[in-house]
Amino acid sequence: MQQCCILSIFANYNVIANQINMNKYMTMKNIFQTKSLILTSVFISLISIMSCSDDPDDPIIENEEEVITTLTYTLTPSEGGSAVVLSYQDLDGDGANEPTITNGTLSAETTYSGSMTLLNETESPAESITEEIEEEDADHQFFFVTTVSGLSVAYADTDDDGNPVGLASTLTTGSAGSGNLTVTLKHEPDKSASGVSDGVITNAGGETDISVTWTITVE
Repeated sequence: MQQCCILSIFANYNVIANQINMNKYMTMKNIFQTKSLILTSVFISLISIMSCSDDPDDPIIENEEEVITTLTYTLTPSEGGSAVVLSYQDLDGDGANEPTITNGTLSAETTYSGSMTLLNETESPAESITEEIEEEDADHQFFFVTTVSGLSVAYADTDDDGNPVGLASTLTTGSAGSGNLTVTLKHEPDKSASGVSDGVITNAGGETDISVTWTITVE
């Protein structure tokens, strides 16, 4: 009888030990499977990121606002004579130094051919922003606002859609007087909005790349 009890205990011990070993096996298996799944997910994510970064079909961000340090508005009399050069230069952007502004004196009752030159002089050599605007003219437009009586500015260039740009313009003076001329370059304006094609900035929207005000004397 005692021998039977001992054998029974032995048998139960083996069953329990086997169960414990099985549980340990299952636990280790689950841990291994979980780790495998995590590692597989990480590997797939890394492959996806690498594939996306090398994808030639990824969209390229274009038409970002330009850095413009220098704006020159050259006005050449249509009937001959010396050009009047209005200029603005701000090499430190939002820094403490004030921009350098050159104002101008125009002749009364005169028509001038105007041309804009824009530079980014934080680069060396200076980067031509004029060329960028020419290439992306559909996304740019200059606006001219003046307090000088009798002075007007008309567009002399258009983009591929026939909308004005303003790199080239025609400025006409009236009688003697003085006031301000403000030139604003808009990035991605709504050229189809009311008045925009006529040079009215009110409904243009978009972002301002640069805005400069000159003091003009007409004599």
